[in-house]
Amino acid sequence: MGNLCYGIATQISQNTPLTGKLIAVKDNICTIDFPTTCASAILKGFQSPYNAHVIQKLEDAGAIIAGKTNLDEFGMGSHSTHSAFGAVHNALATEGGPLSAGGSSGGSAVAVATEQCWAALGTDTGGSVRLPAAYTGIVGFKPSYGLVSRYGVVAYANSMDTIGILAPDSNTIRDVFDQIRGYDALDPTSVHPNTLQRIHKTVKSNSANRKGKSLRIGVPKEYNIEELQPVVRSAWLEVLLLLQVEGHSIISVSLPATELALSAYYVIAQAEASSNLAKYDGVRYGNRAKGKGVPGNVLFATTRGEGLGEEVRKRILLGAYSLSASAIDNYFIQAQKVRRLVQQDFDRVFAMDNPLISRCFQDPASEKVDLLLTPTAPSSPPTLASLTSQSSVETYRDDVMTVPASLAGLPAISLPVSIGCNQEEKQQTSPVGIQLIAQYGDDDVVLEFARDLEKLLQDSQ
Repeated sequence: MGNLCYGIATQISQNTPLTGKLIAVKDNICTIDFPTTCASAILKGFQSPYNAHVIQKLEDAGAIIAGKTNLDEFGMGSHSTHSAFGAVHNALATEGGPLSAGGSSGGSAVAVATEQCWAALGTDTGGSVRLPAAYTGIVGFKPSYGLVSRYGVVAYANSMDTIGILAPDSNTIRDVFDQIRGYDALDPTSVHPNTLQRIHKTVKSNSANRKGKSLRIGVPKEYNIEELQPVVRSAWLEVLLLLQVEGHSIISVSLPATELALSAYYVIAQAEASSNLAKYDGVRYGNRAKGKGVPGNVLFATTRGEGLGEEVRKRILLGAYSLSASAIDNYFIQAQKVRRLVQQDFDRVFAMDNPLISRCFQDPASEKVDLLLTPTAPSSPPTLASLTSQSSVETYRDDVMTVPASLAGLPAISLPVSIGCNQEEKQQTSPVGIQLIAQYGDDDVVLEFARDLEKLLQDSQ
């Protein structure tokens, strides 16, 4: 009752777009009023002694935390099926059974799609906000890395973990983002105010150089992969045609390192995860298994074996191997080099300079773009039943479109698109996600263009 009274009092004292709004929170973001389990048995019943920075900012703005949402254990998965609480089911279904909600923020996406909340927070490491948004027919936004504090987020891969927002439309995304963005001294990866000023100056200068409202939209040829389903390719082409009719320039660009991005991502992410999850041993963090353990083994072997799921254990082992003395040069170091190449590819094609570096790798002979437009996922949502026959490599491929922006720390948003000759056909097809990507720090352009594109898509129906 005390918490309820406090929430009501906060609503009365605030006058923001978030006042009185219900916001769901992914269960790897710390909250005082709800357990934080990361959908793992090893953290069952864990109660955080503090709120994450974003939770405090939401409550200060008058929002009401509606509850915690299911996810892939510790954020490791693309379909929200690796959870101690069971798989998340998409509200959409086919004759083949329930569809995947995407991962790892599938619970937050379903909460928004089924109108259980006004908006929801997720975390995006390699596409974990954008992929669920595409699969459930809502909007999912990953800000530039460091613009939103990670303090209070249970780490998976520190160098890529980003708090993202899921909502029915981009205007709601904007309202939440404006409240939670900003510097936080408790987060060492939070962008410092001096750097924020440099970013603002670069963005302002680039905006002044744009002519009118028309933008240059880049289409990376490496995203037109063989595995792209016809329905996704059709939606992509339909959106590009609409934008061209509106007067925007459509420009073909090349991002060669994209073909290596997925492999590099899974090496880096698993290496960081193996380090981050070492503390869950039943001594420092987590529930301890009953009994004395296996004779001749370390104290926490049984605890980690019982408390961590199969997918998490697999990624820890792979990450530990890639960091070993015999493998680090061939795997982790090489993956970091690929990551730099991915970032340089983006810097070459964007008209705006990367405000974080003094020298941008741009080709003066090539035409520059303001935004990139790609599919969010290579396919529409698969059925949960079909996932049981897929190998790990096959499920990892679902992230192929979202991983490059995560490696480079760029802002990206996924918008739902329905295609068809008429309204009835559009309602019968599964949602397709279309992704907008911009240069680092150009988050406002992403959100503004997403709003315009939403209106354009709505008017075309």
